[in-house]
Amino acid sequence: MINERTANRPDASVGSLPPTARAELVGTSWKELPHFCTGRHGVPDTPDILINVLAADRPRRVRAVGNLYRLLLHQERLFPASAPAALVVAGLLDDPRTLAEDRWERRANRRSLRAELLNWLAWFADIARLDVEDGVGTARDLAAARAARPVLQGRIADFCEDDDPQVREAALAATALLPADPALASSVPRYAPAVRAVLAVSVDSYHRWIARERLAAWGEDVTGLVAAEEEHRAALDRARDLADDPFGEGREQAIRWLEEQPEDTAAPDRPGRRREDRTAPAQAAAHESAPEPPVAVPGSEAGRRGPWRIARAEERAEWTFTPYAGVGPLHFGMTLEEITDALGERPTVLSSSRHGEDHELDFADFTATGIRALFRDSRLGCVAMNALTGPQVRLDAAPLTGCAPSEVENWLVHRTTPRPGSLRYSPAADPVFADLGLAIRSQRADDAVLTRPLFLYYDWLDLWHSLPREEWNCP
Repeated sequence: MINERTANRPDASVGSLPPTARAELVGTSWKELPHFCTGRHGVPDTPDILINVLAADRPRRVRAVGNLYRLLLHQERLFPASAPAALVVAGLLDDPRTLAEDRWERRANRRSLRAELLNWLAWFADIARLDVEDGVGTARDLAAARAARPVLQGRIADFCEDDDPQVREAALAATALLPADPALASSVPRYAPAVRAVLAVSVDSYHRWIARERLAAWGEDVTGLVAAEEEHRAALDRARDLADDPFGEGREQAIRWLEEQPEDTAAPDRPGRRREDRTAPAQAAAHESAPEPPVAVPGSEAGRRGPWRIARAEERAEWTFTPYAGVGPLHFGMTLEEITDALGERPTVLSSSRHGEDHELDFADFTATGIRALFRDSRLGCVAMNALTGPQVRLDAAPLTGCAPSEVENWLVHRTTPRPGSLRYSPAADPVFADLGLAIRSQRADDAVLTRPLFLYYDWLDLWHSLPREEWNCP
């Protein structure tokens, strides 16, 4: 059971939810149903996330929807709270507040909250079609997700003919995926024509993929759809090649054609279209010995290596970290003022960017301490250790700062939980360890390349979209 009003959220209450959603929320024992980071410092519990989906405050609402993906379907994985949460989400769909439009974290262009909740339910339904061997969760969590499908189908079906084309598409996407449940197979003839007529021609590449995959599974001819998709991709590739060639004929025409193409509104990563930025190193075989722990690179006796200075071991502060809670004296969620007080140092560099009419703090460098604090919504979400002068942070007594990157990566890979999603790579080939909330980037000092560990809050694991440009350009 939960309280009628959540702490520190004056506009969010259970009583404000539609009756169906309220009954599901109040009748569920959420303490026994964790999500990806349940119980971690500052991470909202599932009831808080679900209540705030309809919050009056826009940033809170947008973050709650993002948390549905980050915490309840993290890396295409189901958790004990996922299926009950899906039932609550489905109960929110007919609330008038879901008509509010906004930009959501995982989609291009504006769309209504209702459309985005239906997209989330489609994602849930897609994952529920997979098997335990695919790493989507335990057999119990998968069984709970599949058991919810008939109820979800009944609540989503009403929106398959909605006047809003984005709502209609998202509802059809979810509806096309749910009949993977044999009990719902009888609904296929009813929805197959709409799946072909609407989803198969969507600007959303994920929706087009769903249409082709599902129609083929239902025994329908998709030859024309496959050929059209291949022709479209080939045309895009040709146009991009022309646009990238400064001396090629037809370059301007190709650029104009590309500008006229509708923007793909699909999420960058989605079930059924799995992709890895880089193949993860294989786990050590049983007969292989684990690599030796990494060793910190010693500082220059003269105090410098070329124009760079590498601090000696005795000069570095010794810090520890708790995954998703904080590192050293810093805790995620701190303000700049709180960080300044904790370090006893004022920042030497402050960087902000414009968001609408406001400027928001991106990061602050603390040169004396040797760290960079990165922010979202003015709250600490990531701490980067300067590889040359930053604190030495240890894991099981092994150093993480200022080491050879290959040593740290190999050592961490062999001690990481061997399950899908526990290790990913950024587009820059930086390993990200989800179980630890840790990424290992590199920083140069003359001819040496040393580790620059990043300690991350739970919603910063996607480095490409989380880190500011200046961090990617860090030498």
